[in-house]
Amino acid sequence: QVQLVESGGGLVQAGGSLRLSCAVSGRPFSSDAWAWFRQAPEKEREFVAAINWSTSSTYYADSVKGRFTISRDNAKNTVYLQMNSLKFEDTAVYYCVAKKGVATMRGPDYDYWGQGTQVTVSS
Repeated sequence: QVQLVESGGGLVQAGGSLRLSCAVSGRPFSSDAWAWFRQAPEKEREFVAAINWSTSSTYYADSVKGRFTISRDNAKNTVYLQMNSLKFEDTAVYYCVAKKGVATMRGPDYDYWGQGTQVTVSS
């Protein structure tokens, strides 16, 4: 059974940094894509970043480009989201997700979701 467990969320001041981790067990695919989505209160879920596991090609939402970096560690079966220069509007629950095939920016394309981790940025 595939499980995704996020960690690393918390409270940080604007301008600060956090690194989210997503530990993956039971990887179902030999070729897969992983991503982070987020959802703020009273807002729709939105794409943040994605990575193709086999090629390490990455994709970012315009709102986080240049500030966030997605990466993966094969040996640890872990996906990371390094978040720098955090802004108040980055406050949200962040979800780690996975799918077979290439990365997309559409939430419904992803088959597996973690439970989410809260990131709160104080202004």
